[in-house]
Amino acid sequence: MSRSNFPFRFVSVFIALLLFVNAFAQQATLVIKNAKVSTLDPKQPDAEAIAVDGDRIVFVGSDADAAKFISPQTKVIDAKGQWVTPGWIEGHGHIHGMGESMIALNLMNVKNWDEIIALVDSAVKKAKPGDWIVGRGWHQEKWVPAPVRNHLGYPYHETLDKVSPNNPVLLSHASGHSVYVNNAALQQSGITNKTNNPSGGDIVKDADKKIVGVLEERAQNLAWIAFEKWNNKRPFEERKAEWVRSIGLAENECLRNGVTSFVDAGSSFQQAEGMRQLAEAGKLQIRHWLMIRSGITALESNSNVFNIKNAGNHHLTIKAIKVSLDGALGSYGAWLLAPYADRKDFYGQNTFDTTELKKIAAFAWKNNLQLCVHAIGDKANRKTIDIFESQISIAPSRDHRWRIEHAQHVNPLEIPRFKSNHIIASMQGIHCTSDAPFVLKRLGAERAESGAYMWRSFIDEGVLVNSGTDVPVENIDPIANFYALVTRKLKDGSEFYPKQKMTRQEALYSYTLANAIAAFEEKDKGSFEKGKLADIVIFSNNLLTCSEEEIQKTKVLTTIVGGKVLYEQ
Repeated sequence: MSRSNFPFRFVSVFIALLLFVNAFAQQATLVIKNAKVSTLDPKQPDAEAIAVDGDRIVFVGSDADAAKFISPQTKVIDAKGQWVTPGWIEGHGHIHGMGESMIALNLMNVKNWDEIIALVDSAVKKAKPGDWIVGRGWHQEKWVPAPVRNHLGYPYHETLDKVSPNNPVLLSHASGHSVYVNNAALQQSGITNKTNNPSGGDIVKDADKKIVGVLEERAQNLAWIAFEKWNNKRPFEERKAEWVRSIGLAENECLRNGVTSFVDAGSSFQQAEGMRQLAEAGKLQIRHWLMIRSGITALESNSNVFNIKNAGNHHLTIKAIKVSLDGALGSYGAWLLAPYADRKDFYGQNTFDTTELKKIAAFAWKNNLQLCVHAIGDKANRKTIDIFESQISIAPSRDHRWRIEHAQHVNPLEIPRFKSNHIIASMQGIHCTSDAPFVLKRLGAERAESGAYMWRSFIDEGVLVNSGTDVPVENIDPIANFYALVTRKLKDGSEFYPKQKMTRQEALYSYTLANAIAAFEEKDKGSFEKGKLADIVIFSNNLLTCSEEEIQKTKVLTTIVGGKVLYEQ
């Protein structure tokens, strides 16, 4: 090589090397183009394209600039002008209950008690003598017609006894806060007319002290203990395989509905261990964030469970505790400051000892864990805030992100206390429109208007409101939930106190970035930004601009988790 040619050849090689490196640096494994992208990033609210390398976002912007990331190996999705958002996060649900409901009798859509009897009759014919018949989803306020012979809307268990004399029946209320049982289940549970109500529970009896068949709140534990005795006789591997199958079914349903992350509001230590095994084996399809539901003694003995963070490549985190201080409004379990309007001198149920809750609050604070307390009634919310406030006052500037789950019926005086104590209102929009037909019965018009489902009041006060469905209390469907948040419309077209509506942008935020923030995961989820996880959903309609009718018709077209297409319509 002559000296005169050396500089030119060196420059040529150097330029070629730069071009090669640059091309390599810009390639993507997935590019979505020709889309209407809502990024949830205030610095760049809208975009046309997203580029993904592996499981992370590497670019958000225009179609023209995204073209630089496309190589022969890149999977390219032409969104054809459809709406694209970050993966939706179920902000409060029950993954184990959801899975179980997909295997057991699903009573979510039954129209009346007669349909339940028919379903149980069919299940009994397929079961072995002595097997328990389990189901979930009934709600006495939604039956048309109501049972002719009933107490508080509950039919008597004799109707179940006729179709299932030898098989115990255990049917959970849609809320999960009461169960309906037949005589065989009562016998195995040791429940008679002389059995006393447990603290925080009610064995429902009529005026003649006759057992109706409904066990509310803590009273239902009597039946669950009997069920577990029977269930534990089954081989462990059989029970575990059934549980694994149920989780897979639940995840598939999440993917069909555009849900890429799931906040589970109450797992046992055993369930948490099972989820850890699935995560580390790479067998979880969506991302899970678990709250552990347990008492203080067990929490202190099993505190190592809270070391699980982003296991299985960001598929499992356990950094929170769940406590239920009261029950549900529909099953007369919400703990109220004043009596129920339709149940004389009855204030609901305090289902967890407040002294123990204070100990759990101290444990959570000491270990830097999130504390998430189920509080539906206005008294339960006040008591929870009192306990939170006492602990938070130790170091008010700490970023604790403690949550009240549901915050469903709140005295207006408490809303500023949410803000001053930086408490998150973890709410479920669909509960409002689903429960509205009986809310007025339970609370009366004045309390319903001033304190029930106060999304607008919370947001205007500056409180973070995240969203979910409480599945399997309601269906996982985020479209129905979104519709409830922005319209508060009931099936008959009426609006339930519409001044409390969210805007559409607020509703989208509550289901994406707000849910990520509520779990300390906003650095990885909730918006489209470079470096975040590539969890993406493509919809058939733009929920921010379409008509109200079109909202209800919207379908999930594609669900992507970590850059991989896991669902296509």
